[in-house]
Amino acid sequence: MDFAGFLVLLVLTMLWGVNYFAIKVSTTGLSPIFTGLLRSVIASAFGVAYCVASGQPLFHRDVRLFHGVMVGLLFAAEFVCLYLGMLYTNAARAAVFVYLSPFFVAMGAHFFLGERLNVIKTMSLVLAFFGVCLVFAGKPLVHAKSMARGDMLELMAALFWGATTLYIKRYLAGAVHPINTFVYQLVFSIPLMLISALSIEPVWITGQISGAIMLSLLYQSVIIAFASYLAWFKLIHTYPVASLSVFTFLTPIFGVASGVVFLRETLTKGLVVGLACVCLGIYGTNYRPSLRGR
Repeated sequence: MDFAGFLVLLVLTMLWGVNYFAIKVSTTGLSPIFTGLLRSVIASAFGVAYCVASGQPLFHRDVRLFHGVMVGLLFAAEFVCLYLGMLYTNAARAAVFVYLSPFFVAMGAHFFLGERLNVIKTMSLVLAFFGVCLVFAGKPLVHAKSMARGDMLELMAALFWGATTLYIKRYLAGAVHPINTFVYQLVFSIPLMLISALSIEPVWITGQISGAIMLSLLYQSVIIAFASYLAWFKLIHTYPVASLSVFTFLTPIFGVASGVVFLRETLTKGLVVGLACVCLGIYGTNYRPSLRGR
């Protein structure tokens, strides 16, 4: 990867890490699932507009549309868990738990896609599991009893994220343009998120809607859900996916840093060591040995 690609990837992982802080800000005045719903609606509008402008068809008329609906439902389940979990746990902890997704992908690919686990990947999975145990145990001295509930919801979000990735790899990768996958995720997530918000959240506006809340919502919707994901898809078309995936370990680092710096969350020893184990695990899971010199 050249320097320009690395610089773009560094900015993206920083944006994704800070997103956990932005979610915390928005949920001071909006209920969490409703926030996720607004995010999908706004980002969908931008995605559809981009599709039309680039001349790509919005929806297919064959079995690919069914797969698109399934991807949207999995995507919705991920973000219902992620946003709801943020009510109960810290942003720093959420950033670590959600980025267990690569390990669920590695395990799922072993069983469903025929991508066998090698020694390095297996050791990385064990290391990540050890890291999660440390993060679970490394709660701040003063914490709500419901923090464990939030942690479990973030783990569920990672599981659904991994399932979404596996489903896309199995049924949509190579069959549709990446922008269609992007639009399917967002558009078809809206009905399930709406049903979840109506079922779980009796009140959607929970406080005064300040400028900070509006900015955080726009950040999550336009910068993260639209612009950053679009940039990521363009990177995938330019560079090897394995080279890109290795650097996703930077995101939980930035996520923990944003929680500590902006939200004054406690940086416990368990969180620090667990974060290191998870990041090393992500690196090892995505690592591919260089073929140079062969």
